[in-house]
Formats: sequence, C-alpha cells, structure tokens
Amino acid sequence: MLSYKFRLYPSKTIQAKLQEQLELCRWLYNRLLEELNKAREEGRKIKQTDTQALIVKLKEEKPELKKVYSKVLQMVNYQLWSNIKALSKLKKNGKRVGKLRFKGRGWFKTLNFNQSGFRIEGNKLILSKVGSIPIKIHREIEGEIKGVIVKREKSGKWFAIVQVEDELKPLQPTGKAVGIDVGIRHFLTDSDGRQIENPKYYERTLNRIKILQRNLSRKQKGSKNREKARIKLAKAYEKLVNQRNDFLHKLSRFYVNNYDVIAVEDLHIQNMVRIGRTLAQRILDASWSKFIQLLSYKAERAGRRVVKVNPKGTSKDLSLDNPLRDYISACRIKNRVGLGQSRMPVERRPLLLITAKAVIEGQVFSMKQEAPSVRAE
Repeated sequence: MLSYKFRLYPSKTIQAKLQEQLELCRWLYNRLLEELNKAREEGRKIKQTDTQALIVKLKEEKPELKKVYSKVLQMVNYQLWSNIKALSKLKKNGKRVGKLRFKGRGWFKTLNFNQSGFRIEGNKLILSKVGSIPIKIHREIEGEIKGVIVKREKSGKWFAIVQVEDELKPLQPTGKAVGIDVGIRHFLTDSDGRQIENPKYYERTLNRIKILQRNLSRKQKGSKNREKARIKLAKAYEKLVNQRNDFLHKLSRFYVNNYDVIAVEDLHIQNMVRIGRTLAQRILDASWSKFIQLLSYKAERAGRRVVKVNPKGTSKDLSLDNPLRDYISACRIKNRVGLGQSRMPVERRPLLLITAKAVIEGQVFSMKQEAPSVRAE
C-alpha cells in the first residue's frame, strides 16, 4: 500500500461540514470507549463486532450521526480497536501503559473513507455527505485507489491522504553496496567517502519556536488572539517537519536508486536518548529512525536490501578527533554484511562533504570524488 498526500482547499461551507463531522466522529469514539469501559467494569466480554453493531443503535440516540458517511463511522470503531491492540502489544512487551483516554474537543483530526464514498475528478475530490473539494494533485497517482483519509493539521490546513495499491517496481541492479554510519556532527558518512551535512532543522528554528511559545502563553485563553498565536506556532512546527521529511525522503531515494545493498547499524534509539537531554534532542532532531524506515520501505519496493548490523565495535580503537573515524566505521558496517574485507585509510584525504541544500536540490549525483585511499586492515 502506497500513500500520496495532497493539499485540499475546502470552502468555508465545506470546512464547516468537515469540522462538524470530525466532532461527530469524536463523540462516537468517546461513546464506544465508554461502552467498552462499562463492559469491563461489569465483567462482560465485548468484541469489535459488538461495538460495530452498536453504531446503528447510536444513530437513533444521536440522529446527527447520519450526516457522516457510514464507512467513516465504521472506521472510527476500527481506530478504537486498533488503539486497544497497540496498547495490549506494548503491555506484552513489558511496557507500562495506562488506559485509553477520551478525546477532547478538537483532538479528532481524520475522516477515513475506506474503499468507498469518494472519487477524484480532475482537480476535485468528491466525498459522500461532504461535497466537492478542490485538490492540488502535484504528482501522478499510480495504482488503484483504495481509500482517502481527510486530515486537518494543527495549522488549520486540510490534506487528503490517497491510499493506493500498486505493483512493486524493481530497479535495475547496480552491482554496488554501501555502508552507512549515522551521526550528529554529520548526518551520515558512507563507505564511498561521502559525508552528508546534518541540517539541524530543529536547532535552527528553536529560537523562533521559543518566541512563538512565549507569545502563545501570554494570550488570554479562549481569545481570538490566542488562536492566531496557536496557528503561528503550529505553522512553524509544520514547516520544520516538512523540511526534515523532504531532506530524509530525497537522501533515502538517492541511496535506494544507486545501491543494491545498504548496510546500517541496528540502533536502539530509545535507549540512546536517555543519556542526556542535549544529546537526546540532537538525536531526535537528526531523525535516524525515520531515515532508516524510509530506506527500508523504498528498498523493499525497488527490490533492494537494507541490512541492519550489530553496532558493537564499529568505532573500536578510533579516537574522536580522527577525521576518518566515521568513514572507517561505515566501511566496517558494510563489511559486516560480508561485502568485502575491512580496510583502513592509508592517508588522511578529506571526505566529500555534501550540504543538506545539495541533497534537497538533487545534486548528490553530480558531486563525485574518489573515496580516501585505503589498504587492507
């Protein structure tokens, strides 16, 4: 399943409809959760099919639910049970988890049109019981559309997430493999001698975010000025996330397009962020997990392989001031997959430093340089 995200431009009338339907879905979610809690207190067993059947009766209790497409209401029930299953899985894995909480006003953000209730005609998205909404389709949709999720962001913008089922499209083999060592000073260093700049998007926008947060805290709760300040802050975070995702998508695409096998360290990020607040913030800003996740799903679709290796010892006997430390680690990571012998640089030639801007502009391909000269270890 592949997802495309497109911007929606609903009119004020359509926005009012969407907002009303989101609130109705929130009410339904809370009502079904209340029924689940009640059943457990009384010692009754309750299944997903039971709450599904309850939706029909609730339409009599709250006739406004008829304003929402039936499949959307069914997906609210599905979402509730998915959340329950996710909590149960965490509990089985030894995690401390609480109970599901009721959703407050404004916290329900999606309408899920699964299998039916939608169609796209030109630059219009037509939704059952909603109407026609202008949609900006900035890239061709490939595959059969299986569902559309309408989402409201905190910034007030609306998006359509179009879910399609398409065939895998393996790329032509390149005969090449690469090892990747992620870091904080540089986002990553690979075994071919590239060193990618860490864009540090959060760090760069931190001052602006702090100012916007202070402005928000000074506004009176419930006032129009507070809502304006909240939207400004939400837009700043949204820009941060978009910049980071753009960088990660384009960098992961470069490696998937150019290598058959990509070796990375099997890092436990959750354990690493417990070391200290400053380091944790930098690790989370770098988004290593998201990068490896993007690499993995793109590689699977392209017929490539992402191999995770044990990170223990990849930096053994390497001093922090060694300029080739990360490059040597990347070579060791690659070699742990059995793709060659460990090799050590014989001279300290500089690595090819590639800026984040070059990654975003797709200039990684044109920036070529031989890796530092090496000898067998």
